[in-house]
Amino acid sequence: MTTSELIWYLALTAITANMVRLLPILLIRGRITNRFVRSFLYYVPYVTLAVMTFPAIIQATDSPWAGTAALLLGILAAWRGYNLFVVATICCLAVVVFNAF
Repeated sequence: MTTSELIWYLALTAITANMVRLLPILLIRGRITNRFVRSFLYYVPYVTLAVMTFPAIIQATDSPWAGTAALLLGILAAWRGYNLFVVATICCLAVVVFNAF
């Protein structure tokens, strides 16, 4: 790859990344009043985080079964109201136990 190609690729990447941010600002002037669109936009960050995090949890261990078990036990512990430290400890112990087998 030559230097000029690299510069073109970086410029194209910068333009694309900034257009994603600028287009909504330029196209939507007023407040969004549609309830469906507002609720959709409210949940986008949570869904994006989940889509990036859950596969990483399962693939971060030697065995996908250990990652899945840690995920399920972590969800159960969080659902029962345990704090973050306890949930993380339960998940780590689940991975250690499931990797031992």
